Amino acid sequence: MLVTGVTGYIGGRLMERFHRQGVRVRCVTRDLGRFDRSRWPDVEVIQGDLADADTAQRALEGIDVAYYLVHSMASGEVFVERDRQIALIFATAARRADVSRIIYLGGLGDSTEVLSEHLNSRHEVGRLLATTGVPVVEFRAAMIVGSGSVSFEMLRCLTERVPVMIAPRWVTHRCQPIGVRNVLEYLLAALEQPRAEGIYEIGGSDVLSYRQMMLDYAKLRGLRRWIFTPRVPHPEWSARFIDLVTPIPYAIAQPLVAGLHTDMVVQDDRALREFSVRPMGYRTAVELALTRMAGDEIETTWASSMASSGGKQFPGRQLSIHEGMLTDSYHFSCSAPPDAVFDAACALGGDAGWPSGNVLWQIRGLMDRVVGGVGMRRGRRHPRQLRVGEPLDFWRVEALEPSHLLRLRAEMKLPGTAWLQFEISPEGEGSRVDQTAFFDPRGLFGYLYWYVFLPFHRFLFPGLIRAVCRSAELAMAKAAAT
Repeated sequence: MLVTGVTGYIGGRLMERFHRQGVRVRCVTRDLGRFDRSRWPDVEVIQGDLADADTAQRALEGIDVAYYLVHSMASGEVFVERDRQIALIFATAARRADVSRIIYLGGLGDSTEVLSEHLNSRHEVGRLLATTGVPVVEFRAAMIVGSGSVSFEMLRCLTERVPVMIAPRWVTHRCQPIGVRNVLEYLLAALEQPRAEGIYEIGGSDVLSYRQMMLDYAKLRGLRRWIFTPRVPHPEWSARFIDLVTPIPYAIAQPLVAGLHTDMVVQDDRALREFSVRPMGYRTAVELALTRMAGDEIETTWASSMASSGGKQFPGRQLSIHEGMLTDSYHFSCSAPPDAVFDAACALGGDAGWPSGNVLWQIRGLMDRVVGGVGMRRGRRHPRQLRVGEPLDFWRVEALEPSHLLRLRAEMKLPGTAWLQFEISPEGEGSRVDQTAFFDPRGLFGYLYWYVFLPFHRFLFPGLIRAVCRSAELAMAKAAAT
């Protein structure tokens, strides 16, 4: 069996289920660096681009069933042509390899209406895969509700961050969202139905407008939201606004929004008749997604399928928005080894205070106490040692990997969630230290808070990373002297 798109949202989750069942799987990926061999050590991996005919032929040789979970939406304006090219190459190679079936996940929408370029492309890919005579099972889904899904993240972030929304008319269109668990059940059930072929429209048990989905989400989260729908003169503004306040970049938001200008409702119940899957309702799917997110149990995210950018490059300081997080990052090279730097980072706070701008840290703690927060009064258990889960001033230790990683989560009163992370790696005979402040804003006030306090970062954070490195180097000098 072949699974494509394994570094993507659905492909990664499908691979995990095959792994649990002990099914032998082959996969193909362009970037081995993004493929986690520790998760699936027994998987046969073919490295290459499916736009290359030789790679496609090599990947499909000896394969009985192939899952086609490839899309190029993140490629920008050329995604339609690239999707067309890959589908034709894949279909031709599947025919030559005598593949018995291709299982494909596409997009739901009425083909008689004027669809978006994105949805037209999804339908075209399904048609092209079937042109060489290999039987194709094409599942068409609308919004997939699950932790990390691109469409669900777009809806979630808009609802969480914008209390009063002036929304375009597309929010009144109807949609039949489906939980990601049900999508995976359909994809797996296709293996057990050898006679299954053709198009299957799949959806959850509820048909709702996008406006109602946002309001239902808000109700589940205990949020009060108001959504008004006047005529918006430029539909492109929707995608620009989504790019501004959610993790979804404009290149992906624009084709997604274009597809929302038509109803996405199941018209043919063939899937319900031929498969035993019984889809859940929207609220149940949202509750499951939120539970996963609260427990940090997200298997894959929409960003998993984004092309690698070549690794992190922090030229001194970098301000950015990454996967929904506002970040302020610094790096520093240190002559001390990683274990000494890690020990110095673990000694921050408590009675010793914070070596850079300690007065400002204390003032921030006092402000937190005034509004009912924990402030800086908790201190720390031990002057140098930390454990996961224990408090450190107004932080709590969230992650601790000796000689490599320390991540603190803020427990002060904030319009969002904040972390401070130190990541340490060997660099020559010394270390490279990456210090990053993360902030996930809640609502527009969260963004305002971040940018109001951003100037103070210039005083606190460069001095903090230098102080950690200096402390580690002094400790090494004292050890060498004795």
